Amino acid sequence: MISRNTINQVYELARVEEVISDFVSLKKSGSNFKGLSPFSQERTPSFMVSPVKQIWKDFSSGKGGNVVAFLMEHEHFTYPEAIEFLAKKYNIEIQKTEQSIKEKEKMSKRESLYLINKFAQKQFSDNLWEFSEGIAIGLTYLRERGFSDHIIRFFGLGYASKQSDHFFKLASKAGYSEKYIIETGLLIKNERGKADRFRGRVIFPIRSMAGRVQGFGGRILSSSLNTAKYLNSPESDIYHKSQILFGIYESKKTIAQEDVCYLVEGYTDVIQMHQKGIENVVSSSGTALTSEQIRLIRRLTSNIVILFDGDAAGLRAAIRGIDLILEQSMNVRICSFPEGEDPDSFAKSNSSEQIKIYLREHSKDFIQFKTDLLLEEAANDPVKKATKIREIVQSISRIPDVIKQEIYIRECASQMDVSEEILFNTLAQEKSKKSAPIRKIKSARVNQEFLNQKSDFKSNSINPLLILEKQIISILIQYGNDEAFFDELLVSSDEKGNLIEESKIVQSKVYEKVFLDLQQDEVEMIQPEFQSLYSQLIEKFQIEGIVKPEKIIQQEDPNLGKMITDILISDEQYQLHNWNKKNIFVKDRKSVVGQLVSETILTFRKYLVDQKIENLLIAAKQVKTSNDNSEFLEEVMQYQELKKLLSRKLNRVI
Repeated sequence: MISRNTINQVYELARVEEVISDFVSLKKSGSNFKGLSPFSQERTPSFMVSPVKQIWKDFSSGKGGNVVAFLMEHEHFTYPEAIEFLAKKYNIEIQKTEQSIKEKEKMSKRESLYLINKFAQKQFSDNLWEFSEGIAIGLTYLRERGFSDHIIRFFGLGYASKQSDHFFKLASKAGYSEKYIIETGLLIKNERGKADRFRGRVIFPIRSMAGRVQGFGGRILSSSLNTAKYLNSPESDIYHKSQILFGIYESKKTIAQEDVCYLVEGYTDVIQMHQKGIENVVSSSGTALTSEQIRLIRRLTSNIVILFDGDAAGLRAAIRGIDLILEQSMNVRICSFPEGEDPDSFAKSNSSEQIKIYLREHSKDFIQFKTDLLLEEAANDPVKKATKIREIVQSISRIPDVIKQEIYIRECASQMDVSEEILFNTLAQEKSKKSAPIRKIKSARVNQEFLNQKSDFKSNSINPLLILEKQIISILIQYGNDEAFFDELLVSSDEKGNLIEESKIVQSKVYEKVFLDLQQDEVEMIQPEFQSLYSQLIEKFQIEGIVKPEKIIQQEDPNLGKMITDILISDEQYQLHNWNKKNIFVKDRKSVVGQLVSETILTFRKYLVDQKIENLLIAAKQVKTSNDNSEFLEEVMQYQELKKLLSRKLNRVI
């Protein structure tokens, strides 16, 4: 693992505006920079970078974070890949935490395999463009397939010489270990001797999401009956065919921008579609689709369209992939080409606009696809129809989201002219086979303390408590270190038991005010991310006495990083629209921080009391005896008094 010291150096030296300017055109806007969103198509800037806070925010897509988060979003790096990228950019030596000898050997081996593949890709490319055999055979073939020189270079295509050990000699001369050349699969060694695996083939490099060459695919150009048409690298420490997708590196930006991925079968399908401007395409490289490959796509989008050849084999491949995609909570559509056509040939014979129109008009939802298939295969046979309907329900049962399940069941019932009740019962049978219920609704435990009933709130995306919790986090991050004046309403009682209210202005640190008020009610936030961040902030305030926003933004969890960015940059969104030039001035929240804190905390507490009263009234209706009922009502009265007190306090916040 990368050492914490290296990570800290990266955050200290990497400048968010410098890194992002390599990918986005930025213009100065006050103390910040602004530009067009790299995540969506737009004409007016909604992307902001803050050099002071070392964060960025894209208001069109809602994304945001620090410099590492940008690379993870834009380049789709993993966290370690982003750190390594920045370390190289700023010439920081990457230190690793202490590893066992076995771990060090494994890391060294993987890096060696990657270096050999990188060397091989360059040699194959050089063969194609500079070697007479490569030009005459490989380059001629690719051009005949309709590929432009630009697209050939873009995908790094190459050619392997027919000479049995041409590559091995070059790699050995360059100092690469024979042992590792064999492990990459580039060299075959057996009792008959040594030979290059891909000799006499056009080469297709297969890259990881980060752009590193993991392996190769090679197409033979001779008509030998004893040789496979396509040959792939064997399994190795860096190449697992079930975990790779051809074209994922070249397509990742467009997939993320257009929020859809087209899935095809072959290398040339991807390349030909790219050449026609359909750049969000990947291939499973002729292997059956796997869950690992789907999760790779899911990092970029939740929408997949399977493009298959207009034949029986292509149809079976599409059907096999549907259930796996549904299991990953993704949306899947299917598009078939006319009989005799595949994505390669169809793209070659049609314009970019024609292809886009065809994909749009012929992509079917999986229910519609399977329904059409059913009507075609079952015809008037009721037994076959029943079997096909059950197959559709089996697919629906794979979907984790119960809301989606219900929508699809209703759609299926409508299209197949079958009652919803029958289909829901069938779905229940399918779910029971997996020992999991269709829906599990927990009854409210009204006697449990309200503050522990988190599950009831998570289903409400516009819950006011979530808004208030975010406001509390915002206050702590932006003003927690500040001192402010608070108008406290102190309540006591006289000898006769009457309440006496006394106003008093107190001065304290903002974080102390927030912590003490929430601690008084033993409040725990209902949003896990908010609670985690709240605990981090309070701990830092109590131990260090200060929280620096540029430090707290360094979160490995992208959700926390995005949340902090939203908070830190929300007040500066108006700069995108130059409101000051239009004589519209935004009031500085720091000037009224005392009022802001008091109002937020009081509103938060009042809302909790309202919810507690509601739960107690529900509980009172469910008890059987009047004595039990009176206990609940007495507690309600006590909370009503507290609610009145909080309301009076709120009215004093001016």
